Amino acid sequence: MRRIPATIVTGFLGAGKTSLVRHLLATASGHRLAIIVNEFGELGIDRELLLGCGDAACGEDDIVELANGCLCCTVADDFLPTLSRLIDRPEPPGHIVIETSGLALPKPLVQAFAWPEIRTRTTVDGVVTVIDAAAAASGRFASDPEAVARQRAADPSIDHDNPLEEVFTDQLACADLVILNKTDLVAPERLAALRREIEARLRPGVKLIAAEQGRVAAPVALGLAAQAEDDLAARPSLHEIEGEHDHDDFESFVVNTGPIADLAEFRARLGAVIREHDVLRVKGFVDVPGRDRRQVVQAVGDRVQQHFDRPWLAGEARATRLVVIGKKGLDRGGIAAGLGGAPAALDD
Repeated sequence: MRRIPATIVTGFLGAGKTSLVRHLLATASGHRLAIIVNEFGELGIDRELLLGCGDAACGEDDIVELANGCLCCTVADDFLPTLSRLIDRPEPPGHIVIETSGLALPKPLVQAFAWPEIRTRTTVDGVVTVIDAAAAASGRFASDPEAVARQRAADPSIDHDNPLEEVFTDQLACADLVILNKTDLVAPERLAALRREIEARLRPGVKLIAAEQGRVAAPVALGLAAQAEDDLAARPSLHEIEGEHDHDDFESFVVNTGPIADLAEFRARLGAVIREHDVLRVKGFVDVPGRDRRQVVQAVGDRVQQHFDRPWLAGEARATRLVVIGKKGLDRGGIAAGLGGAPAALDD
């Protein structure tokens, strides 16, 4: 029996995972893909983005969302039943792509493929880690996390714990292919140095490729045949050494506001709010009066991107809804007021 290959797409918040998955859908050349999308937060932005791609491959039944729960923490309860339903279909997909949240660790998902329920029917074709080149070039992560860990062990009174760095390190350690995305935002000299820094941290045989806007063709990212579930020992995780992984350091909430007529003013206001409140990520949809298409907003740090994707559907309520993600303790009221709206129901 042929085992259905599955690709795990991981990477930090805003690295470009959804852009990559959209491009895989567009370049799959007739191979039927099924997509499992995991959200951190309560508004299903990533699934909506994929369904708005305008491609026939973006079928409702082939894009499954698992919201409000990190996949690496809810494997038995959420992920395995969903995967089983996909492969039990009368016409199962030819390839499954799993887009994790930016806070997920890939190794627990890889380990799940060794479970007896699915081991004979699926295999991990590869773990693809997407990196935001501009964020990495700005020094968001420590260059030597092992040294940080040693320093913490030597002096327990000093708190050197950086959850973002640990997640990033684990995503690199598990990768079979690393995509350095958004390279157009980094000067050539710094980009070359960044490539060397990342390559020095990769396992032997792991390739690093550059991309802009997630444009990597399906034949490049799919078909790695890594069988990663049989190679777990070669994929070390800081969290196996340093203790249980959790997301208590992060929170997310939704801001609802009205139509946005002045997009330039909104973009400036959004950037100011992000800087003032140290927001990690913003993503959502904007209602622009006079336009029949909804606008997609994506922000990583204070870098804001906007584009129109699909028309508002008949009977669909036009609204501006934004997911805000950051470290614990966000001033939800202040952020919402700065965006001219109000926080929706909280996620914790």
